[in-house]
Amino acid sequence: MQHRIPVEALGKEGEVMAHAIEACVHCGFCLPTCPTYVVLQEEMDSPRGRIFLMKEVLEGNLPLEEALPYLDRCLACQACVTACPSGVPYGELIATFRLHTEGKRHRYPLERVYRLGLLRTLPHPERFRPLAELGSRLKPLLQPLPLPKALKAPLALLPDRLPERASHQEVYPAKGPRRARVGILLGCAQQVLRPSINRATLRVLQENGVEVVVAKEQACCGALNLHAGDKEGARALARKNLKAFQDVDYVVSNAAGCGSGMKEYPLLFLGEPEEEEARALAAKVKDLTVLLDELGFTPPPPPRTPLRVAYHDACHLAHAQGVREAPRRLLRAAGLEVVEPKEWELCCGSAGTYNLFQPEIAKALGRRKAENLMATQPDLVVTGNIGCLTQIQAYLDRGIPVLHTAELLEMLYAGQGGSGGDTPPP
Repeated sequence: MQHRIPVEALGKEGEVMAHAIEACVHCGFCLPTCPTYVVLQEEMDSPRGRIFLMKEVLEGNLPLEEALPYLDRCLACQACVTACPSGVPYGELIATFRLHTEGKRHRYPLERVYRLGLLRTLPHPERFRPLAELGSRLKPLLQPLPLPKALKAPLALLPDRLPERASHQEVYPAKGPRRARVGILLGCAQQVLRPSINRATLRVLQENGVEVVVAKEQACCGALNLHAGDKEGARALARKNLKAFQDVDYVVSNAAGCGSGMKEYPLLFLGEPEEEEARALAAKVKDLTVLLDELGFTPPPPPRTPLRVAYHDACHLAHAQGVREAPRRLLRAAGLEVVEPKEWELCCGSAGTYNLFQPEIAKALGRRKAENLMATQPDLVVTGNIGCLTQIQAYLDRGIPVLHTAELLEMLYAGQGGSGGDTPPP
């Protein structure tokens, strides 16, 4: 697409945005894979429509505020990147545009408070936990009331009871000969809502000859802040991780959004002194399933009875990182039947904090995803991202457990894979 963006005046961020915009040929292959276009059927709510809007804003032809309603509805799921035959790096474009324009947009006072509250709470488990505990206790009393959407959406996603707080030792030794030494990113909300995912990840890595270091200095990956346009908040968190994960072969992520967020550190530190350090760390980040697949997976004992597993592709694993086959290979190697839901490429509606800021669209996508998963008649649903897991649980038939890949593998290593009802306690 031709443009007249003043790239020199915008610096390196301008180069990133202009490169993505000029790569788009407006072919439309992205439309059927875009969740908001599928739900709303509006051209400006499609990737090519948003690319045109961003071009017009950057050229000075369109006021930012007129474009924002459409741009804010983008989940940044990057399904369009998978579908695009021209290789448009849409994920880099929308992330950079949000970083570039956040300080220029108008937000109402209550909107600013709500947004700031989420971005200063969710990435910090020590702050998020007491609020989540309070919300879980008050949930039965508050849910019947006509609450504003800003309160109703997060309340609906909280569990009825939070699991116990988890503690970790500094090093978990490998079982047998050591094949790798890795750091594990514990995540933020995941530590509060589902600490069993990290426990299971540690066990699975140990069973596969991996020594795991739990760096105390680590922080949230910063993805929530990055995708919300909070550049300085994201950088502050990322700088802690640049220091925390230096003396390891790899950094293992068990959350698709977190792994993708850490791989975006070079974009976050573009033109900054830490840019090369950020590139080095990003190159070491691997999803749990990718690391196990590359090392050579040691399968657990097969389940006692056949298990039919519907695997849900988290967007920031399948689209942003291009990882689809590794988790499926592991599950099949573990003796499981893996079934494929329709519309695998469509986002479930979680998308970081999207289901909090855009609850109506998120609800439509959550229900659609749940229907597609249930149509496969699975014993259980498996995914590789805490946000997807939480979102899907809210809409799926309660009789079908939703597990993280690591949780299911850990169950099998422990000999507990008898049926879909053998769900591990969170």
